[in-house]
Amino acid sequence: MPRTVVPTSGLKPSNLDPAELAKFSALAHRWWDSQSEFKPLHDINPLRLEWIDAHAGLSGKRVVDVGCGGGILTEAMARAGAQVTGIDLAEKPLGVARLHLLESGLQADYRLVSAEALAEEEPGGFDVVTCMEMLEHVPQPESTLRACAALLKPGGHAFFSTLNRNPKAYAMAVIGAEYVLRLLPRGTHDYERFIKPSELARMARASGLTLQHLSGLQYRPISRTYRLGQDASVNYLVHCTRT
Repeated sequence: MPRTVVPTSGLKPSNLDPAELAKFSALAHRWWDSQSEFKPLHDINPLRLEWIDAHAGLSGKRVVDVGCGGGILTEAMARAGAQVTGIDLAEKPLGVARLHLLESGLQADYRLVSAEALAEEEPGGFDVVTCMEMLEHVPQPESTLRACAALLKPGGHAFFSTLNRNPKAYAMAVIGAEYVLRLLPRGTHDYERFIKPSELARMARASGLTLQHLSGLQYRPISRTYRLGQDASVNYLVHCTRT
């Protein structure tokens, strides 16, 4: 089978929203407080780590965590035996991530660089790319998809998570999570940037990725816990491979 070459031309190096960077930078010092605004990330991290590891086998793999923030998933993958690079465009969360490494004793490389720029530097350089809870915060998610594909070796694995766009997702992820249950600060999400699974699948195909698995992530308000399942109507995760 001929090798698919993922072009890096057309990537958008300025694919960022200054307001989004400022929002998360202002909260950076609370990133590793499991009872803070980042509690949902701490709560779902074991689930998403297990899901990623089950499909990609992280031990010994070279991984890049796109939009790593303060490094919650990055460190977890390092603990699972991966050689991880975490990248972000917000300096303060990266500073927090580097400081936390001193406490954890783990090894990870944190870089202030966009996925698009890293794809130009190291095309085909990684076995696994993760891009979790990020696509709904960038102006051009399709550019991020192309960059993630370009970063992968042929046969490599890409993992994405984001929010579906429908009335239920608006009610649960915006009204419920931000205003009623106060799981997240108000203004965390912009509903217009939510992405339907069909849209993400289309962007993945256009980037040279093949969708392999889709799983929903549900929040159970009574027990205040999360679980993976078939219902992808609000939060969902996608596993793709590069041909």
